[in-house]
Amino acid sequence: MVFSRNCYLCQHSMELLNLLSLLLFFVISFYAYLFYYNNSSQKPTKTGFKTYPIIGALPEFLKNRHRFLDWTTDVLADCPTNTATLWRPGKARGFLTANPLNVEHMLKTNFDNYPKGDLFTIPLHDFLGQGIFNIDGEPWKVQRKTASYGFNSKSLRNFVMDNVRVEIQTRLVPVLAKAAKTGHVLDLQDILERFAFDNVCKLTFNFDPCCLGDDGTVGTELAQAFEDATNLSSGRSRYAFPLLWKIKRHLNVGSERRLAESIAVVHAFADKIIMSRLAHKIEDEDLLSRFIQKEEISPEILRDIIISFILAGRDTTSSALSWFFWLLSSRPDVTKNILKELETIRVRNKKINGDNDTYSFDELRDMQYLHAAISESLRLYPPVPMDSKACQSDDTLPDGTIVRKGCLVTYHTYAMGRMESIWGKNSQEFLPERWLDENGICRRESPFRYPVFHAGPRMCLGKDLAYMQMKSIAATVIERFGIAVENKSVDPLLSLTLRVRGGLLVRVKDRCI
Repeated sequence: MVFSRNCYLCQHSMELLNLLSLLLFFVISFYAYLFYYNNSSQKPTKTGFKTYPIIGALPEFLKNRHRFLDWTTDVLADCPTNTATLWRPGKARGFLTANPLNVEHMLKTNFDNYPKGDLFTIPLHDFLGQGIFNIDGEPWKVQRKTASYGFNSKSLRNFVMDNVRVEIQTRLVPVLAKAAKTGHVLDLQDILERFAFDNVCKLTFNFDPCCLGDDGTVGTELAQAFEDATNLSSGRSRYAFPLLWKIKRHLNVGSERRLAESIAVVHAFADKIIMSRLAHKIEDEDLLSRFIQKEEISPEILRDIIISFILAGRDTTSSALSWFFWLLSSRPDVTKNILKELETIRVRNKKINGDNDTYSFDELRDMQYLHAAISESLRLYPPVPMDSKACQSDDTLPDGTIVRKGCLVTYHTYAMGRMESIWGKNSQEFLPERWLDENGICRRESPFRYPVFHAGPRMCLGKDLAYMQMKSIAATVIERFGIAVENKSVDPLLSLTLRVRGGLLVRVKDRCI
């Protein structure tokens, strides 16, 4: 008992010492800043981030942390090469860029020199472990190769199409129809996240957690644990002093305690599914079955791989569709054009307008204007707004930026979608027509100018499946329902993906009445 008490006192003494050290650091830094600002004849320049002795860009970071994406976008837009240096205490000196030439250099030309690195992988390791999105080198190549076979197979595409069709017909449409009948306000973002979670669990495990249209307690608890684990893990990277989250993790207090509890729930669920599948030698069309065939992959790594795919499938499509419906709410002309295209496809295929039939793969492929509208929404609100790489060896980017070993280089997808240098004077406008050629066909854009699905060897394997799912959901919802957004002004919430802060509150009207 004495020993335990001494350990307890020792732990809290160390915590108090660290807090006092941080306080002393802030005091010294604050006075250093005042001295510099009041006595230096060389004030911060109008381009790049304002940087001060000792504390770097910390004051500006703290001031703009609530609007980080727009703040950094404004700064990059003012820089001659759309690249800026960003440094704050506790972080390696890094760069933000919205320059397509730099993006191509990092993601393709000099790919091996820019792995994810520890500054990205360590904060996420407790949650994602050695999953495909949190590793580099040979382990990543093995997982990537295995996954690519699965995503390129016709059987998996059909498996996904069947699941999406069932989810839309039996869950999404009934939920929206009920809201249309009662007049109740829905959080459409929440509905789409639950839809995506059910769908991606079927894709990865062939397990239905029944989060949408059901009162399944297990599924709801699992989805909440997954969301908490995602948000809290990503929150680690936004600490002004990374040492703080490490201290909290060591002491198992606050957000780190909640994170550990959430991860335990997710891991336990995944482990149970995997061990059952291994014990009974069950083979399905899902991703888990494809990875189980690789005998060198341990159950723990199988768990990490599957959790990574759930994360990618759940958060990205729901984020993309939430922002799409928000943009669409203020553009009745775009909605009208989509409806016109859907009517043309229905007439051509002799379908009855307004019935519950979802669209076939070929019909989805014919939806060129809808494809353009979704692409335009992704340009302005990419699900993954930023991605960072660590420089392995000294390098020079195409725009002349000198990058030293250990530096972090972040390509800013959100900012790139708003750069006049890339998209012209109307870069801030939601304009689906910019994607259509003279024949009304949606054109392809260079992934280095439009890295929404990343680019180079790490290009998103599920891009085509994601478009297929988003178009199927969007076409069915738009054709059947009118969506009126209650919160006209919304703010982005930066997590591992870009979400609508506070949810997307809507009223639903049935078009068939």
